[in-house]
Amino acid sequence: MTVKNDNFDKLIKALEDLDKYSVEVGIFASDDSFYAMIANVHEYGITIKPKKQFLTIPTKEADGRKASDIPGLFKPKGKNILAIQDGDNLKVMFILVKSVTIPERSFVRSTFDEKNDEWVQFMERLIDKVLAFEIDAKTLFERVGAKAAADIQEKITTLRSPGNSPITMENKGSSNPLIDTGGLRARVTWRVVERNA
Repeated sequence: MTVKNDNFDKLIKALEDLDKYSVEVGIFASDDSFYAMIANVHEYGITIKPKKQFLTIPTKEADGRKASDIPGLFKPKGKNILAIQDGDNLKVMFILVKSVTIPERSFVRSTFDEKNDEWVQFMERLIDKVLAFEIDAKTLFERVGAKAAADIQEKITTLRSPGNSPITMENKGSSNPLIDTGGLRARVTWRVVERNA
């Protein structure tokens, strides 16, 4: 790199700005605490236990309703279900379980592991542009953040293992473990922050 004397101060400022900023990528609780919680559950896995005796897992028949919303709901003797009478048959609305384990489905950490080298190369190319005064440091971090967020979103879309339980697949109508409404994927974002601000 050749630096002209009249560009020396500009170069020092560009280098200082590279150290001034950083980028954060993920789902931020300040934006949406519900989806931040969902992201955390999938990223690390969790076992959920009931406060009382059972967790109520809805079937497709429950159609998004809570147990308290369904008149005539009862627990047949000896069965771990909540059902309603449907003529001579029972219509199962909920399955009662002692616990539910949601397995780890890392989409943030695994993407960082898989894409780190690619992101470093991308950033190196952008640093060259900063030092050539083609872009500023903040733009560099914006572009890195956008790329990382897009790669994490792609991971959410393509991740298939571990798969959903059969009842979850039936309720969702899909086997993709991290996509239901698309809300989780849509909330992956980035922000450029000033260090020590």
